[in-house]
Amino acid sequence: MKTPFQPVIERIRHRPGAVLTAGLLGLAVLVGASRADDQQEATRLRQAGEILPLQQLLEHFEPGRSARILEVELKQRHGGYVYEIEFLDAQGRVQEHRYDAVTGELLRARQEH
Repeated sequence: MKTPFQPVIERIRHRPGAVLTAGLLGLAVLVGASRADDQQEATRLRQAGEILPLQQLLEHFEPGRSARILEVELKQRHGGYVYEIEFLDAQGRVQEHRYDAVTGELLRARQEH
């Protein structure tokens, strides 16, 4: 299903330095929401200070500038919120990192198959 932000997301997916670009676009564009209600809820959470802005998380994104972001989602898990970031690493492998959306702590890092 295409979102209103699909053209922006497609440009980010295919550009080197996408981490910096994604960081500048912020949470409102990259929350991965497929419905307007999801988008509004993510924005509300960020504005209320209940979750970190995506931009802040990406400023400290461990894979660095060589990573190419494929997808970012904000999900509710076990009573809290998690950012899931799927990206291509410098070797061209698809990786997924999960971060606590409140603290920014890396919760899980795995290579996709």
